[in-house]
Amino acid sequence: MEPGNDTKNLEFLLLGFSKEPELQPLIFGLFLFMYLITVFGNLLIILAVSSDSHLHTPMYFFLSNLSFVDICFTSTTIPKMLQNIRTQSKVLTYEDCITQMYFFILFAVLDMFLLTVMAYDRFVAICHPLHYTVIMNPQLCGLLVLVSWMMSALNSLLQSVMVLRLSFCTDLEIPHFFCEINQLIQLACSGMFLNEIVMYFAAAILGGGSLTGILHSYSKIVSSIQRISSAQGKYKAFSTCASHLSVVSLFYCTCLGVYFSSAATHSSHSSAIASVMYTVVTPMLNPFIYSLRNKDIKRALERIIRKGGIKVLSVLGLKNYP
Repeated sequence: MEPGNDTKNLEFLLLGFSKEPELQPLIFGLFLFMYLITVFGNLLIILAVSSDSHLHTPMYFFLSNLSFVDICFTSTTIPKMLQNIRTQSKVLTYEDCITQMYFFILFAVLDMFLLTVMAYDRFVAICHPLHYTVIMNPQLCGLLVLVSWMMSALNSLLQSVMVLRLSFCTDLEIPHFFCEINQLIQLACSGMFLNEIVMYFAAAILGGGSLTGILHSYSKIVSSIQRISSAQGKYKAFSTCASHLSVVSLFYCTCLGVYFSSAATHSSHSSAIASVMYTVVTPMLNPFIYSLRNKDIKRALERIIRKGGIKVLSVLGLKNYP
């Protein structure tokens, strides 16, 4: 293949999961279902937090931000994949591919930062309960989210600019369901070494730093819980961070699972299938984890459903129906 210097005419082919035509309706239905559940579930969390004054606390402020990011994270990949299946076209232009890669990296890193901020929030709540409202004031909460957005955007911009300098070959095929940065770098004709250094360095610093922050926060939390004398007090303290710990475990275990599975098999197809876990399954399960294990969220959701049911009955003229 000859290097393609005219990037304006470049087109990538997203091979997806399977080339078998009979499997496409099944894949389309499955991913459409998971996407709708993800969007609907996370929107309910945002609605519950915003509509209930009892949930206007730092923990739920960060949770609503996480839900919003999860919707955006999933929306960067799944709608385009569904469109490709429906139109039976796997073509993605160079501009669309770079744009998709930019927003995918942005929301993936933002997910990690928000999980780290939420771990810090739980650390302050459990280890410094008397100073919690003073430390986690609205200004600090807003600043933490703003800094997370800025750092994620700068990292995503850096990665995108590094990819823009690459010279690609023609007739490019990406064995994935979205424009994954590692796959793009592997398709370049030259200049890949510097991109790989930047990519792995950023992953080590941002991903490793976030995970270290979470582990440090929970080490302090565990140490603080052990000093509580009553079993009921220990259970109450641990229950406040159980949902977050479940989400963190799910996110990082799936990410590490994708990395190690792809490194062991050297199969891009296996990597694409494994990537579904953290790109689709994890954002879909997050609302269930937080709603099933959290009484405050449960009550807020029940209140929303009850109000919605009353409004429907009012519209139908059945409000006073026995």
